Amino acid sequence: MTETFIHSKGHHRPRGLEPVRLRPGMYIGSTGARGLHHLVYEVVDNSVDEALAGRNSLIEVTLHPDHS
Repeated sequence: MTETFIHSKGHHRPRGLEPVRLRPGMYIGSTGARGLHHLVYEVVDNSVDEALAGRNSLIEVTLHPDHS
């Protein structure tokens, strides 16, 4: 199993995607409606970039009533 933390001079820093899981607000601005809006914008924007580069031909976004 890959080590989750980087050890340096007594400090423990999460590695990989662990920091995003621990503090999502740092990366998307907030964990409320505004953060969700920003996250959806980024996902769609990145998907459009991929489509323009010829890596996909369909972008599908599904928002469920339970916000999943």
